[in-house]
Amino acid sequence: MSDEKIGGNAAEKLRSLVERVERLEEEKKSLVSDIREIYAEAKGDGFDVKIIRKLVTLRRLESEVLEEQRRTIELYADALGMDCFK
Repeated sequence: MSDEKIGGNAAEKLRSLVERVERLEEEKKSLVSDIREIYAEAKGDGFDVKIIRKLVTLRRLESEVLEEQRRTIELYADALGMDCFK
């Protein structure tokens, strides 16, 4: 906006937007803390947290993208003489 003051409805709308973002930022902090606790629990139960993080990432992918990545990994591993998926 210009150097003019924001007033009336525009000021209220701006305040509302900022407050909503602030609330969501607080929720995000809480969620990050909750996720951290879950990974700590998994580690305490003997699970490999790096692998769990990778699985969470993979589950977000569409099946076609996941399959393409799997094929590419196998292709590269074969080229290097690695038989990690056989």
